[in-house]
Amino acid sequence: MKQLIELMEQEELGLIKQQEPLANHTTWKIGGPADVLIEPYSLDALKRLMEVIAEHDVPWRVIGRGSNLLVADDGIEGVVIKLGKGLDELTVDGELVRAGGGYPLIKLVTVISRQGLSGLEFAGGIPGSVGGAVFMNAGAHGSDISQILTRARVLFADGRLEWIANEEMDFSYRTSRLQKEKGICLEAEFALTRGEKTEIVKKMQANKDYRRESQPWKHPTCGSVFRNPLPQYAGQLIEESGLKGYQIGGAQISTMHANFIVNLGDATAQDVLDLIAHVKATIKERYQIELHTEVEMIGRNERNEKSTF
Repeated sequence: MKQLIELMEQEELGLIKQQEPLANHTTWKIGGPADVLIEPYSLDALKRLMEVIAEHDVPWRVIGRGSNLLVADDGIEGVVIKLGKGLDELTVDGELVRAGGGYPLIKLVTVISRQGLSGLEFAGGIPGSVGGAVFMNAGAHGSDISQILTRARVLFADGRLEWIANEEMDFSYRTSRLQKEKGICLEAEFALTRGEKTEIVKKMQANKDYRRESQPWKHPTCGSVFRNPLPQYAGQLIEESGLKGYQIGGAQISTMHANFIVNLGDATAQDVLDLIAHVKATIKERYQIELHTEVEMIGRNERNEKSTF
């Protein structure tokens, strides 16, 4: 690892931090240290970074803005690549929008709506990066990324750099090909439509306001924890089970929205995992429904929602 770090520094591949607490990089404010965290300066730097990581056979993973992410208390082994300023370009060509994987989704929705482009209003208020939104097929209000994405530029672990068309992304509910085949979404291209700017902004803002008024953002949270077992809704099942406000350690099921777990200030990843396990067991016993998490859980050891990573 020491040689790898020295090489990354010599070649100036990005902003490097060693033993960086990932609680500083997740919206839940939870997570132990990464051996190395690097924010690549550019696409070329990222491509070279992937080469040297492969040469040194070091484990790696990518994060964006840290929403929808639970990091183990023991942190992450190897290199954590954070997409940010080096991969946050935005270009608009008529009704075609191309955004870097590190571009903030909330900012993209706001900028595009004010230009009179429609199609992204559903994402008003959704935290995270463009790359993360593609990875998760983020959605709300009856729409999602799969309905507007034309293609995504992906850097795969083996060094392949390809544009992947929508139909090749294997999109389904909160799922994409990138969850099955390890790669980094560098850019996403969206096909939008022209519309009345005032109405588009109004709809986008209404979605933002809805999230602000109905979801708990006073305390750190990751967004929705469980996938909806359609046609049922996870939050409704959890609320009807009397679990609103249920707390383990510093983690609590929100009293505002039952599909959110909030960090009251000192929550650990283990607190959250134990709370997730309790919710799953309760819903399984009461409704015979198996809840599955929407949040991605990452860490040094094998993931296990019942006890530890």
